[in-house]
Amino acid sequence: MIEHDIWFSALNLKNSTKIQLLKKLKSTENIWHYSRDSSLIFLNDANEIKIKNKLSNSYNTDEIGYIKRIIYKNNIKTVTCNDAHYPENLKFFDDSPCIIYYKGKIENTNSNKSVAVVGSRNCSPYGKSIAASISGELSKNNVNIISGLARGIDSAAHNSCILSNGFTCGVLGCGLDIVYPKENYKLYNEMFESGCVISEFVPGTKPNNYNFPIRNRIISGLSDIVLIVEAVEKSGSLITAGLALDQGKPVMAVPGSVFSDNSKGSNRLLHDGAHVFTGMQDIFELLSMNYNIVNNQKNRLLNNLQSSIINALTDKPLHIDEIINITHIDIKQLYELLFELQLDNQILCLSGNFYVKVAAD
Repeated sequence: MIEHDIWFSALNLKNSTKIQLLKKLKSTENIWHYSRDSSLIFLNDANEIKIKNKLSNSYNTDEIGYIKRIIYKNNIKTVTCNDAHYPENLKFFDDSPCIIYYKGKIENTNSNKSVAVVGSRNCSPYGKSIAASISGELSKNNVNIISGLARGIDSAAHNSCILSNGFTCGVLGCGLDIVYPKENYKLYNEMFESGCVISEFVPGTKPNNYNFPIRNRIISGLSDIVLIVEAVEKSGSLITAGLALDQGKPVMAVPGSVFSDNSKGSNRLLHDGAHVFTGMQDIFELLSMNYNIVNNQKNRLLNNLQSSIINALTDKPLHIDEIINITHIDIKQLYELLFELQLDNQILCLSGNFYVKVAAD
């Protein structure tokens, strides 16, 4: 019953204890009955009596009823660690949430491999274009995109996946009835139509700062690789990277300018031994997948916009402002095109947003 799921998910107990109870007793309703029967002993734990007392004394009918109304109003569903739709990648960790609230197609988290794409909220246009290009290319190759639905890199990754008809999962640091940040309202609704949005926090939970480091372990846990695009020093993305390493997951980072604060954290990860992203093949090798290069440099015809960029560049550095003046391409689209051309090894980006054409072999 949904009432028992709400009660159990909100309990102030270690996740490992909750998971142990669910695995032994199979459902939150059974756990409720267990808490009321003093003759039932299952945990072989010296603190079992204290745990049972906490269980039996914590059922607040009014509070549970309030949360239940939010759930029904917002079409929110729950899944426990015993259910088939519960994400398989999270079943390996003792601190995974025993119950997940979700909207969308959570069962698709168990289809295909997944890459977390995370980074700075106040990212550069270049960082945003990298996140979008990588996520789009992964989606086209049937790789799920996991992120935190924050502004900046996260939003770029989710949006690009949706535009590429891929599956993306957003992990929130608040209740599912709250859209945070508010500017992502449209993205939020698009995500649970084709992907999913999940949270371990009961509906009604505010986006408090201390929730986000907690939710980051779910982002890394869901993923086969964690990719950091841009990260300042002491950022939440670095917390996610650290959690991924603790979980035995590979961490990859996109190198950035040594002059950019947005790249100090991600460059530090590379210094400390993270895998370096130099092209899409790096990710697919870590995933043990073949990269289906639909538009290989050797056999594709450049579209008109890419051609205009190539024609504007020579072996002498050209600033991005000059490229805009010559090509009249919107700066957001230009960054994406420039990144694609770099992946194809047709141009190089130099310090200070200067670009040059790569000499033909």
